[in-house]
Amino acid sequence: MILITGASSGLGAALARHYDQDGQAVVITGRNRERLRRVADGLSAGTQAKAAELTDPVQVGDLLDGLPRPPKTVIHCAGSGYFGPLESQTPDAIRALLDNNVTSTILLIQALVQRYKEQQLKLVVVMSTAAQVAKAGESTYCAAKWAVRGFIESMRLELKGSPMKLIAVYPGGMATEFWETSGKPQDTSGFMSADEAATMLKQALQSSEHGYISDIGISRG
Repeated sequence: MILITGASSGLGAALARHYDQDGQAVVITGRNRERLRRVADGLSAGTQAKAAELTDPVQVGDLLDGLPRPPKTVIHCAGSGYFGPLESQTPDAIRALLDNNVTSTILLIQALVQRYKEQQLKLVVVMSTAAQVAKAGESTYCAAKWAVRGFIESMRLELKGSPMKLIAVYPGGMATEFWETSGKPQDTSGFMSADEAATMLKQALQSSEHGYISDIGISRG
């Protein structure tokens, strides 16, 4: 069973469609119940949709405890963007950015480790190339993504020897709804689609008995 967060739009929704088409059991989650329902309506009848706010530890716990069985793969796509010169950013928007990207990731992985540390689990965390290079006009977004990257690298050390595996994904620009609320108007005509990125990521996530790809970069070109 595969759990996909941030599945109400963008890459998460595209991945849900790809895995559903393969006949795999999929559970999707997101904050927006209505958008999540619309995605689920396009999937097979067996797909489960569970709205959850991942910055709330109670809702995170309820989400995992309500799964029909332990997941074999969790793909964490949830997050948000907020761009612009630092002097023009508001404290509330910065706080929301950090919650949506950093707090949600920490609380989800904490809950997963508490439940499944000794089980075979592939945990995929989708970040951004903003976790790898500094970008003007994206200072707080880069800060959030670098924080997630540091957390993932540290958790890999904590989980050394555990059957739970952490996979970091760094996608470049995608033509998704992400930009509509980011505060940064963007011509996305040359960006890859969420479906293209989902196809590449799904292929890269294939593993063998004795190996897996731990870091995945998806570049647009």
